[in-house]
Amino acid sequence: MTKEEKHEDDEDVASLEKAFEETAVPSWQNQITIRAMVTSVLLSAVFNVIVCKLNLSTGVIPSLNVAAGLLGFAMVKGYTVLIQKCGYLKQPFTRQENTVIQTCVVASSGIAFSSGTASYLLGMSPITAAQAETGNTPINVKQLSIGWMMTFLFTVSFVGLFSIVPLRKVMILRYKLTYPSGTATAYLINSFHTPKGARLAKKQVWVLFKSFVGSFLWACFQWFFSAADGCGFSSFPTFGLAAYKQRFYFDFSATYVGVGMICPYMVNVSLLIGAILSWGVLWPVIESKKGDWYSAKLPASSLHGIQGYRVFLAIAMMLGDGLFHVVYMVIVTLKSFMQQKSQKELIDESTEIGNYDEKKRMEYFLKDQIPNTVAIAGYVVLAGISIVVIPQIFHQLKWYQVLVAYAIAPILAFCNAYGCGLTDWSLASNYGKIAILVFSSWVGLDQGGVLAGLASCGVMMSIVSTASDLMQDFKTGYLTLSSARSMFFSQVFGTAIGCVMSPLVFWVFFKAYSVGDPEGSYPAPYALMYRGIALLGVEGFSSLPKNCLKLVIIFFFASVFMNLVTEVMKKYETKYRIYRFIPSPMCMAIPFYLGAYFAIDMCIGSLILFIWQRKNKKSAKDFGPAVASGLICGDSLWGIPAAVFALAGVQAPICMKFLSASANNKVDALLAG
Repeated sequence: MTKEEKHEDDEDVASLEKAFEETAVPSWQNQITIRAMVTSVLLSAVFNVIVCKLNLSTGVIPSLNVAAGLLGFAMVKGYTVLIQKCGYLKQPFTRQENTVIQTCVVASSGIAFSSGTASYLLGMSPITAAQAETGNTPINVKQLSIGWMMTFLFTVSFVGLFSIVPLRKVMILRYKLTYPSGTATAYLINSFHTPKGARLAKKQVWVLFKSFVGSFLWACFQWFFSAADGCGFSSFPTFGLAAYKQRFYFDFSATYVGVGMICPYMVNVSLLIGAILSWGVLWPVIESKKGDWYSAKLPASSLHGIQGYRVFLAIAMMLGDGLFHVVYMVIVTLKSFMQQKSQKELIDESTEIGNYDEKKRMEYFLKDQIPNTVAIAGYVVLAGISIVVIPQIFHQLKWYQVLVAYAIAPILAFCNAYGCGLTDWSLASNYGKIAILVFSSWVGLDQGGVLAGLASCGVMMSIVSTASDLMQDFKTGYLTLSSARSMFFSQVFGTAIGCVMSPLVFWVFFKAYSVGDPEGSYPAPYALMYRGIALLGVEGFSSLPKNCLKLVIIFFFASVFMNLVTEVMKKYETKYRIYRFIPSPMCMAIPFYLGAYFAIDMCIGSLILFIWQRKNKKSAKDFGPAVASGLICGDSLWGIPAAVFALAGVQAPICMKFLSASANNKVDALLAG
């Protein structure tokens, strides 16, 4: 790039706010409009369905920020254009209002993840407990119901918002943390509200709509052939019956093809490598030891049999990956603090800043403050309520144990929010897993340690996750001149929506399908894994099958080693960047339990995007996320009418099933009489 080109680019960046100079910035009250709230509720319902379905099927959830921003823009823009033509438009649609919608929808769908309906809460249920056998006692099991689930979520989900508010100026203004997802979302929203960006957004919405309709109709078509389990396109033995038995097949899921188009290539490749390693090599070898390593009489779902190796080796890789990143994040955070201090990079709020954009952003960011006294009082009051309420829901957890969790949580919330600002990694689920181990071992098996560990995971995940999400939103608001106060209130509103919608959507799936069944459409893999971690906490390694401990240690340290090599090569091997081709242990672990089918779907999505980029890179960049979002939305939303049909007893008319030639001959002979 020449100096002249660089200078022009710098001018373009500097002039971003000047492009909006003629547009008045509404007050924080006018940023939170009725139409924004209505749009947020509608989109929250859509995204809660999507996240719930993804959680229950594989647990792999891509970033849906682009889809949320695009759909929010499309809905309100369409509404305002119509009202304007009628002459009734009182307030134009601004980027600040767009940001409020985005914040609210992402907060709501974030609760769908941190609520644990497919992980720690489902792990408490008799369905999951029956698979684990050990710990399947009344004190370690809890029947699911909407009432206590909603109460629990409302109790724990708001505390994290208040824990991080006092540090917003430190994070955004002083340390100037980037928060990559929040920054990318802000630039996306800013671009929508420029003339050129609005034209592109209109095309993207049309592409998303066509993709959505196609995906929805394809899911509807597939339903007609799925009269029973094992029927339909989702059970198509693409690579032969032998491969199908080892869960290697393409299941024609538009959702995971779309997810594959959004996720980085190496994530999808890591999933496939993990599937090949486990279902292609490891499990067949271990199954050949049946009768020696574990009893041949055990059912396939027993954690003392082959299922135990699948679950605990996956847990070992996840814990190795999670603990490495927690330690790494602490080191990065401490190092960053020391550099900030030694280089005296901390700036005073009154420091003169030459850049026009920065002046403007700081002015509006500091305009509407949330008093620290309100934030601290809010945290103390909500924590106090939780200390009283949570032991009433889970009598296995004592008030002083909940108090300890809330005493530690703000420190972890800060570490997670700071680390997320540096790297875009949220380690909320990792902190949750550590909480399971600590609290389950503290309480003990006979006192309900399994349930106590899972409940403490919910407390920790909710606080840590919502804190980093809020800081991402503050960064988005900072870059779009949205008020910090409107960001906070929209986050609170979105969290409230999530606390209601997440259990309701989950309950529809729970009642309509055999959720948690390893062989079903919605195996909810993380439920059994989280319960497995709790069992490790209360029993130690005595719960593992023969030779499983050796394999667990090997896979744990292999996971740590792979991450260590990746980080070292990022720092010292910059010529060929070989670290890009090292698979992610966390991603490799997911198919250990589920199989390869969804990894194949996602790799096909990657292949489609790769070919598209080779043909037309700009088109793929502009419209790839829209196509992917449409595929995910259409296929996922068909889950609602399909669930209604299931609850009403309406069955698909056809069962399309595939048999071997010998089995087919037997069926023909049987039918012939």
